[in-house]
Amino acid sequence: MADIMLIRHAEIYGHTELSDLRLSEGRVVEIGALTPLPGEQVIDAKGGALLPGLHDHHIHLPALAARRSSVFCGPPEVTDTDALAVRLSAPGTGWLRGIGYHESVAGMLDRATLDRMAPHRPVRIQHRSGRMWFFNTAGLDAVLAHAAPPPGLDHDTGQLFDEDRWLREALGGTPPDLGTVSAELARMGLTGITDMSPANDAVMAAHFRSQQAAGRLRQRCLMAGVLALAAETPTDRLAIGPAKLHLHEADLPDYDGAVAFIATAHAQARVVAIHCVSETELVFALAALEEAGMRRGDRIEHASVAPDHLVAEMARLGLIVVSQPHFIAERGDDYRVAVEADAVPWLYRLQAFRRAGVVLAGGSDAPFGEPDPWAAMRAAVERRTRTGHVMGAEEALSPEEALGLFLADPVDLGRQRTVAVGVAGDLCLLDRPWREARERLSAEDVRAAFMDGVQAAGS
Repeated sequence: MADIMLIRHAEIYGHTELSDLRLSEGRVVEIGALTPLPGEQVIDAKGGALLPGLHDHHIHLPALAARRSSVFCGPPEVTDTDALAVRLSAPGTGWLRGIGYHESVAGMLDRATLDRMAPHRPVRIQHRSGRMWFFNTAGLDAVLAHAAPPPGLDHDTGQLFDEDRWLREALGGTPPDLGTVSAELARMGLTGITDMSPANDAVMAAHFRSQQAAGRLRQRCLMAGVLALAAETPTDRLAIGPAKLHLHEADLPDYDGAVAFIATAHAQARVVAIHCVSETELVFALAALEEAGMRRGDRIEHASVAPDHLVAEMARLGLIVVSQPHFIAERGDDYRVAVEADAVPWLYRLQAFRRAGVVLAGGSDAPFGEPDPWAAMRAAVERRTRTGHVMGAEEALSPEEALGLFLADPVDLGRQRTVAVGVAGDLCLLDRPWREARERLSAEDVRAAFMDGVQAAGS
């Protein structure tokens, strides 16, 4: 590991002229016209933009790692029953783990349907929402051989709802290795992540710490999760973040319980992050926050459907929104069919929040969306679906505003990170100046990522 490095001839973010930048002991120590020191590693940026490292403010990293060894079972790759059957006919005798399923493919799956498609091996398929699993008979038998059925399991249909912790324990599995996905994110310039999995607990915190200690997980991490996470001791590279409250319109929690959850998090000096993908969920969340009392930094995840009066209410309460602008590109064509026409202008709004004074940040929600932050920026600027339809053109951001979604300080989302002497050496170097990169917003332009002043392997 190099102790000192010089990046020369860089277009440094926030600076007006090409400059040199020196990294030492994990931090930026000098910026200006610098002379290489004896034995110092030197990288010629050749005029490329040098940005703060990007931060994904809403990701599910272990689930993304698991996805890379799973079979994708939903749109746009799989759109009908025949295509799903082909995916499930993959040879093998062990578990087949499917992900990304949506009922537009073949309705709400049940074990009889899966038995017809894949009778030869145990199968479990995760719904795109991340909250439901579908099992065939072989899969159900395999998982129940090691654990009693939980309340969220419908044995007749093979549908399992909101029981991920039970499933993990029943399968006897350990959290996945994060090395491959960490390297993948680094190649896109991501030097930090906020893991938003609502079930994150002491076990997952220990896994993240061990992966970081082993050099497998390179990104700096903020971990959201259960209330009990407050007891965990933070490290320099793993901080404890919001308490996550996951709402689901079809099964909203007890209102008083939700208010108590928010109050308990605030008593722990933690903010809350509330999952809201429908107008009903957002109304519920705002009422509970109003009653519990606000803490600076409380945030709404997704805010997928936000009419004007709720945007104004979020502004009044001082809430933050963490959005996924790429869902317009990835799912916009489905939304145009499934969402009521009156609500389409309220989908994944961006500029409306900015105009109202609501702090806005960006996250991928991977693996439920693609993890590429540059694709998300491009979607925020273009607001274009896969088939080319523009949705909510008035919500579009400039390239600079879109970049800013991923430059927010993860602990204080209202503050934009900069490249300056004294900051951590978490940087993203592009192979071209920003005036060119802003026209493309492509991960292909990332030349290297630096974390703690060290260039990530393969970037």
